[in-house]
Amino acid sequence: MRRYYELREGRIVEAAGEAAPIWILISPDETERRMLVESLRLDEHTLACALDPDETPRLEFEPDHAAIILNRPRNYCREDQFMFKVASTGVFLFKDRLLVVLSEDVPVIEGGKAIPRLNGLPDVLLKIIYRSIIHFLGHLKSINAIADELEGLINTSMENRYLLNLFTLEKSLVYLTTAIRANGTLIERLRHASAKIGFSQEAIEFLDDIAIENGECAKQAEIYSNIIAGLMDARASIVNNNLNQLMKNLNMIMIAVMWPTVVCGFFAMNIKLPVEQRESLWPFVAVVCLSAGPLLALFWWIRKRSR
Repeated sequence: MRRYYELREGRIVEAAGEAAPIWILISPDETERRMLVESLRLDEHTLACALDPDETPRLEFEPDHAAIILNRPRNYCREDQFMFKVASTGVFLFKDRLLVVLSEDVPVIEGGKAIPRLNGLPDVLLKIIYRSIIHFLGHLKSINAIADELEGLINTSMENRYLLNLFTLEKSLVYLTTAIRANGTLIERLRHASAKIGFSQEAIEFLDDIAIENGECAKQAEIYSNIIAGLMDARASIVNNNLNQLMKNLNMIMIAVMWPTVVCGFFAMNIKLPVEQRESLWPFVAVVCLSAGPLLALFWWIRKRSR
């Protein structure tokens, strides 16, 4: 899938045809890849890296363009089972063209803070990087909300399912933190190569703001990761404590249920039933009281403790 955009009065608008300066290719097939390699002289290995989710962000300069690989979050779906994954984005900056290669359809230039006026394709590159940071922050906010909900479920649960979900979130935070810090290294390289890329003074100032916000995003991810990792043992202890309390209550109930059997076993052979001895009911009543009295008292005590 291809999308074309252009700069008009400092804003990005959709365009039609390959003459547009901004191209976005989503999951290009083999024919499109061959066209990019042959027509635009892209490095085939770098193009493949743009679609590799495990690729490290980097900046490379070719004779007629700059190749930027950066990390971004993948779209989350229900099948991921609380696993927030990371993908790569390839941005190829030519003198008169900006090519963006994605493995899935995600917004890379829509939304987020914008430069007051986009004066050129290097400014669009900064907008793409900033949009990736916004996407990371959105995933961190979702992870924090899910973790809070799982904490409440763990406090009353005796299953390991919620603990496993929490462990998956912790694993996701490790991946996100690594990706955000790797993007920070890329931003530093862009800052050092700003003259070679062609950033204006306004774009350099915006790049500094991006570096600050990316650092804050990395700190936030690290804090969430440390909190979840530090409380995993405590939450596991809560599950074990809930299970031990349940087993204790079950043992009490089993003892209470066995008591009437023991009483009846002692008196069954020596006491006549009321139908056999109508002139006196007190032996039968005494056995019933000995059986039911302690049983009711134990149930009352268990209910009182559970409040």
